[in-house]
Amino acid sequence: MRTSYRIKNGYWAYKRLVLDSILTIMSWVFHIIENRRRYFFLSAALIGLGIAAMLVSFVTTGSPLRVGVDFRSGTRFEIQFISPVTENQIRAVFAEKGISSPSVIALRGEGLENAWQIRSEFVSPETAQTIIDSLNQQVAPVITDATQVTSVSAAIGSEVTRAAIIAVVVSAVIILFYIMFVFRQVPNPFRYGMTAVIALVHDLIILLGFAAVSGLILGWEIDALFLTAMLTIAGFSLQDTIVLFDRMRENIARRPFEKLDLIANRSIIEVIHRSFVTQLNAMFVMVAILLFGGISIRPFIAVLLVGLLCGTYSSIFIAVPLLVSWEERINAKTRSV
Repeated sequence: MRTSYRIKNGYWAYKRLVLDSILTIMSWVFHIIENRRRYFFLSAALIGLGIAAMLVSFVTTGSPLRVGVDFRSGTRFEIQFISPVTENQIRAVFAEKGISSPSVIALRGEGLENAWQIRSEFVSPETAQTIIDSLNQQVAPVITDATQVTSVSAAIGSEVTRAAIIAVVVSAVIILFYIMFVFRQVPNPFRYGMTAVIALVHDLIILLGFAAVSGLILGWEIDALFLTAMLTIAGFSLQDTIVLFDRMRENIARRPFEKLDLIANRSIIEVIHRSFVTQLNAMFVMVAILLFGGISIRPFIAVLLVGLLCGTYSSIFIAVPLLVSWEERINAKTRSV
């Protein structure tokens, strides 16, 4: 009897624990606006970790991010040999030419047998050809058609960096005015545009933090593909945010006397399934490429995947709750006056 009693007690305790867990999850999901401070804290923690990683990277490498050839002066060799070679053999040839610490990565994927990517300080085209000839003679025969050399001078690298910053700033300004124009029929359209831009900046900062962490742990460098991924994620994030704001605009017109926080929560619940289903389709493809694709494209896909997750999160849990908080604070100040 005692054993049976204990089993029943254990069963009901377990059932209560499961029920409490489900209720907690439902509370987080279906009361997003009420729990917005939790999401703000989570975002602040992620941004803080990213900034900490950038500081560590700056202390250890002299740069907040491990930048590639596209953003600094340097030369990138992509070489494929006929027979297998070792990393030490390649480094020895570069050391003979006075290049002591090149970044040597073995490429993996279809058609990339015995393929290597070497990043070094900037060398002239003549020196680069001399290095390739030495590899061909001292290490193993080189497949000429598969050999590529890309050099970027310091001036070009700084120009690319400047252009990337300008592109992000101009995009943010255009987004602000675009949303203000599209949502001009709702009260205070500037707040809609500003919260969308803040959510976008939130995503980009987290992506920079991820790049810093991956650079410290995995040695990944950011290049032109990283900028492409950031601009792509900006588009995804903006699309989700506009869909949510558009549903809020419709619900405001339908329920003019309902409180804004209730309208916002209702709007999120009405479109959250659409956002998740749409983004999951893209995420499944990215995970497959990340697992089975080549090593050269892996950093790009990883940034896209993290950015897609972050963009979906920020549209639902940052942009709309931030808009509600802004409106409530302004209304509270107006009533107090």
